[in-house]
Amino acid sequence: MTDPQIAISMLGIFIACVFLGFPIAYTLMAIGIGFGYYAYYDAARMWRSFDRLAEDTPWLESTQLWLEGFYNNRIFDLFINQTYSVISNEVLTAIPLFLFMGYIVERANIVDKLFSTLAVATRNVPGSLGVAALITCALFATATGIVGAVVTLMGLLALPQMLKMRYDHSFAAGIICAGGTLGILIPPSIMLIVYAASSGVSIVRLYAAALLPGLVLVGLYITYIVVRAVLNPKLAPKPTKEELPEVPLGKMLWMLATSFLPLAVLILSVLGSILFGLATPTEAASIGALGGMVLAVAYRAMTFDRLRESVYLTVRTTAMVCWLFVGSYVFSSVFSYLGGEKVIEEFVTHLDLTPIQFLLIAQLIIFLLGWPLEWSEIIIIFVPIFLPLLPLFGIDPLFFGVLVALNLQTSFLTPPMAMSAYYLKGIAPPEVKLIEIFKGVLPYCGMVVIAMFLMYTFPQIVFMLPDAVYGPQR
Repeated sequence: MTDPQIAISMLGIFIACVFLGFPIAYTLMAIGIGFGYYAYYDAARMWRSFDRLAEDTPWLESTQLWLEGFYNNRIFDLFINQTYSVISNEVLTAIPLFLFMGYIVERANIVDKLFSTLAVATRNVPGSLGVAALITCALFATATGIVGAVVTLMGLLALPQMLKMRYDHSFAAGIICAGGTLGILIPPSIMLIVYAASSGVSIVRLYAAALLPGLVLVGLYITYIVVRAVLNPKLAPKPTKEELPEVPLGKMLWMLATSFLPLAVLILSVLGSILFGLATPTEAASIGALGGMVLAVAYRAMTFDRLRESVYLTVRTTAMVCWLFVGSYVFSSVFSYLGGEKVIEEFVTHLDLTPIQFLLIAQLIIFLLGWPLEWSEIIIIFVPIFLPLLPLFGIDPLFFGVLVALNLQTSFLTPPMAMSAYYLKGIAPPEVKLIEIFKGVLPYCGMVVIAMFLMYTFPQIVFMLPDAVYGPQR
């Protein structure tokens, strides 16, 4: 076999291991080191000391030199260097801080107050509880960026309330599942940080580029909820005064000031300091983590156990992302060294695709990968395969990154592998069937497709804000 053929078989073995259920980070490292040992094998370098041994050399010394020769392969140097580069990557430093902010906010009892306030504030809007739940999901998802946490917590808080007020099961479940995924698109998103580290795109420009598409998607979701509630009031009956009493304006303003305003200020201060160049993402994430702790103390929700749990979850998630990066870097370096990247590039070039056709095929592949894989694995492992092809079609990696973030919304919403639906089913009342949740999330997949179509048709939705704030990219 030629080296490029070995590289393609390397990719095939990895995909097979993924579907067999092997841990992805360790699989990447094992395959990368295994094939890399072959790729970087140099007998003259590895065995030069061992080959000069005399026949009467002591067994211990010969064994030691044999081991030194065996490990004197450049793949191990590559592995160490890639591990160090990941650990020292300044962009990735923001990940644990943003995660810690999200976990602290999740445990600060802010979300239940926020949902209660928004439910009262929007009581006269059709589908009021649905609108309140979606806005709460968007804010909370922005603060935490962890889909499972948002869907689970909102399923415990909002779903019982909506069912109590006679909301249709599918309608209510779809709102929570769709709202919970918004955190991987709306800044400050962990996913966008990971994409920026993988692609070399400026994280501040990426945050600015993703903001308007995120707000467009939220607007589409809210419009859908209101229109469906108007066309079919049985889906979302208007609450009675006994179910949701009216509140005087003064009390309403106080409720907003003590629930909505603190979280909004925290998110806007973190995001604003990044977008306007007042702080780096890492510095802004540090302020966000501190702000989350201050909010937890102010809401009298800070305990040692909650702090310890937040730190533990932060470390666990960060370690997972970092080891994925290490494995991906080693794997991709060996894959490229063997000529696999060149094979893929030549194959795509010979297809003679237009830029739109390439984008559609790439997004379709990412959509399908979203069924068996998490977003982190797609961004770290598979998206870098597409990145070298973007210049061939004149596609801006900034635009491609926002499209991918938007597309990955569907990976959590599309049956049969809709993880948001399974998160919700795990904590939903028994009368809410899984098939009803699947039925409820499908319209939101349609909203994502509409949002992607709008981005294809009007690319300025992506480029307008970064160009206005930072100037056109050269």
